[in-house]
Amino acid sequence: MRRGTPEVIIGALLIALLSSYVLFTRWAVRDLQREATRSSQVYARVYRALIDTSEMAGTQALLDLSGSIRAQGVPLVVTSPSGVPGINANVPAAIANDEARMREFVRELDRETVPVTDSLVGQIHYGRTPLVKWMNIIPALQAASALLLIFAAVYIIRTRGNAERERVWAGMARESAHQLGTPLSSLSGWIELIEERGADGPMSAAIANMRVDLVRLDRVAHRFERIGREPRRDPVDAPSLVDRVGVYFRARVPTLSNAVTIVVVRPDDPLTVFGDAVLLEWAMEVLVKNAVDALAGRGGTVTLRTSPRPEGGARITVGDDGPGVSRDVRSRIFEPGFSTKQSGWGIGLSLARRIVEENHGGTLRLIPADRGATFEIILP
Repeated sequence: MRRGTPEVIIGALLIALLSSYVLFTRWAVRDLQREATRSSQVYARVYRALIDTSEMAGTQALLDLSGSIRAQGVPLVVTSPSGVPGINANVPAAIANDEARMREFVRELDRETVPVTDSLVGQIHYGRTPLVKWMNIIPALQAASALLLIFAAVYIIRTRGNAERERVWAGMARESAHQLGTPLSSLSGWIELIEERGADGPMSAAIANMRVDLVRLDRVAHRFERIGREPRRDPVDAPSLVDRVGVYFRARVPTLSNAVTIVVVRPDDPLTVFGDAVLLEWAMEVLVKNAVDALAGRGGTVTLRTSPRPEGGARITVGDDGPGVSRDVRSRIFEPGFSTKQSGWGIGLSLARRIVEENHGGTLRLIPADRGATFEIILP
């Protein structure tokens, strides 16, 4: 949704709500004015009948009173002492001559109002005027609409604030990546200069490792450049990506005391998914780094497994045989800022989930395991 669109929608709905309130109020006032006029006319007819001494004055006054009742729009049915419908007013024409439907209509009127009993006439069953019916509906709808608009406005304000903060952080990340470019280029030049001067022996090995770390830093800088941009949909060889992460960590885990073994299990056939290889590698490294940290001081095995899914896509799991994740914190491990490590920032798993789910339409979850912790990535 483009910037400003939610505010326009909220404004239009607010104008519609206020317009409906004004229109309904004016209609109600006009109806009440008409009812006051009819009541005044009824009083005038009654007083005229009391004053008029002619023979038909009383009958004419009653006829006028009956017409006034009809004009008010109140549904009315008179039933005999035995319950047979008789005189009626403002009754739907389709049921006026159907006694069974009239009886049902009478029961509906009785559910709305209490009938009036007269020993001579019988029972007078009446309903509500259209104004009274709408008075029970319109205010409730307006109140519900106003409440909905308030919630929508609060949500938009909070979402807009979050979006602004995300834009700021994305801008800072891209600026950091841009600033890293200059020293990285300089370091690359210095390494080439040392190589040209014929470094050998231990220095040659050190330079090789420096170049590997330089490539690593350059890759990290490119990751920050991707933050806040449109997700890419490039073909990615999932097993090769997992292999690359495994090779990187295999050279950097303890191999003597409390050794950590990195095992990579891949399918025989190629397995391609579509996405951003740089971001997917970042998410994988977060999971493997957590697994390696879980084995610190005890050693163990980290297994990276890639397999195809029957419905298409890939399933990648990162598991370790360490202490696992306690039940108390399993529901919170993906929350930004939550960490079980004293020196942790609590952004790794939340970042990995965002990369997998928001950028690639997949899922990342902690799955049950007999031992240790196993994270599963599903990529469509």
